[in-house]
Amino acid sequence: MDKAIIGKKLGMTQMFTETGELIPVTAILAGPCPVIQVKGLERDGYQAVQVGFEEIAERKLSKPARGHFAKANIAPHRILREFRLTDAEKYQVGDKIAVDIFKVGEVVDVTGISRGKGYAGGIKRWGFHRGPMGHGSKYHRGVGSLQARDAARVFRGRKMPGHLGAVRRTAQNLEVAKVDAEQNLILIKGSVPGAKGSIVTIKNSVKA
Repeated sequence: MDKAIIGKKLGMTQMFTETGELIPVTAILAGPCPVIQVKGLERDGYQAVQVGFEEIAERKLSKPARGHFAKANIAPHRILREFRLTDAEKYQVGDKIAVDIFKVGEVVDVTGISRGKGYAGGIKRWGFHRGPMGHGSKYHRGVGSLQARDAARVFRGRKMPGHLGAVRRTAQNLEVAKVDAEQNLILIKGSVPGAKGSIVTIKNSVKA
């Protein structure tokens, strides 16, 4: 990837484009993300930069984590992410990655943890149809036949009730609608994975 940054999803709103079109956007507080560590080919076998997000009190960290930030001479941060950037060698410890690395109209991929919806039935989780509601059918929101036939077991991969959401998801090819470098805000057209206040990662699109 060429560029990436860590952010916090603030929620959704709407804005007018220059042509007067009203579009839905997701507001994300992105960066500034200080570079905590730079990894190189000779020592680590690959090129990457480790960046932080959201400062945190030192007392809330373990001793190894305190030493990691002390070595970089950077204030402790709550979130750490590693990005394998193509130009990682140009960064140095202490550099800051700001939201202005992205431009309006650029296409990005946003990764986050989707909303957790707890234990869900087949209708909500997989879109199953319900049974008849009248005439004494007595079968409404059940799973239905498991199609096991004479196997005496349920085959792997069968769609059934279970835990829904709270998984890592990436929304691809989203357009950057606005960038506010002063307030570290980026508005992205459409929705992105995660609830309000969740941590997301913004990267340049791999398919654009």
